[in-house]
Amino acid sequence: MAEINFETEKAEILHTINSETAAAFNRNYELWKSYWVQKAYVTKTYINFSDSTSTETLGWEKVDDFVRVYIEEHPEPEPLPKSITDIEVRLYNSGAFVNYEVNDIGKRKKRETRLMEKENGQWKIAGMHTSIY
Repeated sequence: MAEINFETEKAEILHTINSETAAAFNRNYELWKSYWVQKAYVTKTYINFSDSTSTETLGWEKVDDFVRVYIEEHPEPEPLPKSITDIEVRLYNSGAFVNYEVNDIGKRKKRETRLMEKENGQWKIAGMHTSIY
């Protein structure tokens, strides 16, 4: 079995996270979905503590529909947020648990968690949880 280079894996995960965000903000739907695992167990949740709203999207078809419809209804690109540079990573064979804090464009603090899986040598998102404070 090949030796895992933690820093290389972390850099590749960081690249996937930032690239997926850029694709979404640039409204590049096809590129956006290439960064996601496309299986029934995929999840995407948002909890916004500042306005007491939340969404939970379960399964690739629903995650895909949610983002595709959003991009269709909001086709103009948005300014890109600052790239993520500091993440905590726990590697588990071909999976990883990632979390980090970031301030969004509105200066709200967000805690984000990603469940990552390596498919065909590329890290992809299998789960996303965002808490907005």
